[in-house]
Amino acid sequence: VGDVDQLPSVGPGNVLRDLIESKCIKVVRLKEIFRQSQESMIIVNAHKINEGEMPVLNKRDKDFYFIQCEEPNKIMDTVISLIDKRLPEFNINWNKMHHIQILSPMRKGILGVSNLNKRLQDILNSKDEGKKEKEFKDMIFRVGDKIMQTKNNYLLKWERIGGEGEKEGVGIFNGDVGYIDSIDEEKQTLAVIFDDERKVIYDNVYLDEIDLAYAITIHKSQGSEFPVVIIPMFMGAPLLMNRNLLYTAITRAKQLVVLVGDLKAVQFMINNNKSFERYSLLKRRIMDIMESEDDVLIQKEELKG
Repeated sequence: VGDVDQLPSVGPGNVLRDLIESKCIKVVRLKEIFRQSQESMIIVNAHKINEGEMPVLNKRDKDFYFIQCEEPNKIMDTVISLIDKRLPEFNINWNKMHHIQILSPMRKGILGVSNLNKRLQDILNSKDEGKKEKEFKDMIFRVGDKIMQTKNNYLLKWERIGGEGEKEGVGIFNGDVGYIDSIDEEKQTLAVIFDDERKVIYDNVYLDEIDLAYAITIHKSQGSEFPVVIIPMFMGAPLLMNRNLLYTAITRAKQLVVLVGDLKAVQFMINNNKSFERYSLLKRRIMDIMESEDDVLIQKEELKG
């Protein structure tokens, strides 16, 4: 039903971990790697990281690689080179806009999502007289941009322009990724086509619910999968840079993981198994209920006796 080793939910509570730690329900944990261990270092390394071990890096003809860079601007240049040229040239089936996703631990800083998106927009979807733009706050949205819905919106209407399923409906959700199809300057709207071929018209009221998505935070990536994932590795706030974050990031990739940065940052995250403590009474309440039911059963048995 879930992976307790990933990041906890964005909202309050710690439901899955509390259920497991109550020891009141049967739990099965998948620890053995079988057939896929011969095929994917992503899976092998995910297990290693979970156990607090360093991953196997740069094994020939495999799917998990590390590029050593220590200076932030050098990391940035390497990330851009990978997504813009090196990886699409290595595998012609990897489209730089659709198949390769950059995941960063944070929003701020040289290697944060905000700065990465500005740099990547300039390179992957550069300004052109033929492309309409719309400025909103400190962002520029341009036709062709890759964007992400950043919060659940149960009111936004959509229509399906292809594929199977209902032709129209409402609801666009946190983490949905799409591409800006057109901008209507007169109506002050922009149209986004999401990956599942749903088209949504955004007016100014809802523009603060979308963000550029050439790079996204690891937190925002949870629940999604991408063929190729590039992760800049650098030292950040100790409470943020932990094992759960790294584990979550690499398990988003289906075909290839590339870590770019400082090996010390990789080691630090693996060793750092601390996270913000979440205080919840759910575990205690489950245990109390189960203990009460056990007491009732014992009393019934005694009465029968």
